[in-house]
Amino acid sequence: MDWAFVNRNWEKWASNTVASTGQPLKAALLINYDPTAPSRLLSTIAEAEGIEPDPIEVGEFVNFVKRGNYQTESFFVQSNQYNITSIHESWFCARCMNTSKPAGEGAIVYKTPSFLLLALYDGSIGAASRAMAAVDRFVWQLERRNL
Repeated sequence: MDWAFVNRNWEKWASNTVASTGQPLKAALLINYDPTAPSRLLSTIAEAEGIEPDPIEVGEFVNFVKRGNYQTESFFVQSNQYNITSIHESWFCARCMNTSKPAGEGAIVYKTPSFLLLALYDGSIGAASRAMAAVDRFVWQLERRNL
């Protein structure tokens, strides 16, 4: 694993994309993930921006992804419940069910061979499109190195 490459690209991407006014994402979390690893090997938080991840919550989120019951289950991030709205080959989108924000909140989860990227955004359709474009830029960097 080329951690220097991942860290360098994360820092550049996150500083231009996450947690600043006018940026497409309010938070992002990169989780080291291997779905084929034994269950005793825990996934770890590789990077975080705009969010203080709770390791227990992250573990529950990883288990949610491993189970793959996207249409019948929901996941939680910082006490917000997210239901899946669309499922694609290596990513899925979700909407927050208990938000107090008028425009809503959403999440995009992208799976690479080595990582899960959880990206959170505020807003509806236009915001979701901007968020997906931002996620795609970072994932493209990881996939170039088969990470």
